[in-house]
Amino acid sequence: MVTGGTGFVGRTLVRNLVSLGYPVRTLLKPSKQSPNLPKNIPVEVTVCSLNDPRGLLAALKGVDIIFHLAGTERLSTRADLNGVDVQGTKNIVEAAQQCNIERIFFLSHLGADRNSAYPVLKAKAISEKMIEQSGVPFTIFRCSNIFGPGDQFVVSLAKLLKSAPGFFFLPGNGLSVLQPLWIEDLIASLLVSLQNTETLNEILEIGGGEIYTFREIIESILSVINLKRTLIQLSPGYLRILAVYMDQFMKRFPVSLFWLDTLAEDRTTNLDTLPRRFGILPSRFLQQLAFLPAELK
Repeated sequence: MVTGGTGFVGRTLVRNLVSLGYPVRTLLKPSKQSPNLPKNIPVEVTVCSLNDPRGLLAALKGVDIIFHLAGTERLSTRADLNGVDVQGTKNIVEAAQQCNIERIFFLSHLGADRNSAYPVLKAKAISEKMIEQSGVPFTIFRCSNIFGPGDQFVVSLAKLLKSAPGFFFLPGNGLSVLQPLWIEDLIASLLVSLQNTETLNEILEIGGGEIYTFREIIESILSVINLKRTLIQLSPGYLRILAVYMDQFMKRFPVSLFWLDTLAEDRTTNLDTLPRRFGILPSRFLQQLAFLPAELK
């Protein structure tokens, strides 16, 4: 079962699992909106909230493996980190204990810390601990910024740059460093881990094979989408106030406020984890950005 199967990572994971012959069930929360399921992919669907313990028990009938990807950080100021990300994980874990689930895969963030001042990083760390202490075999992936078609990283920044009136505010000096991770490399790592037990009961930190400053990432995006913007340094505190204002008054503000948290500290890990642990040669960031212009149409 895949929770968050209609999200950016979930859709790609479901497509790959099905192509490899795995029977896949995805959990959909009750909603009036049509679910954004992967097209032309045979997948079983169960409609159930993460906060419905009895429904989760029914949803897990016949399930061996859980990929728990669901979260609300993409909803920005409307995110329910405690109700969905933390309590939802608690409910999934308790259901997994009762259903004798063989393994839980959980997607977390580099920098996850229960004492973090940043809500998403704190929520991820609390969820990690619940999974670790559950007694259910697990593998936790702490990831750097994941990018690819439909992401909330480079695509969202490209949309923000396109709508910017000739200039763009950089948080601080723009020298925070990131380690962009190509979506297909993440999925390949999950699939390799699924097929062996070497990563059982481990917390793995993974990122791409290159490190860039935030300024360099912005400049790369501008180059790919053929835009010119003046980059202006602004205090992260003032930028957060501006972002909150924009999120409240713009119907579809392209960037979650939580992306500012990822720039508060360097989010990097060992550069050789993908080839050393999974036999994967990391994709080059600049070579994979060719998808961006089509995302802006």
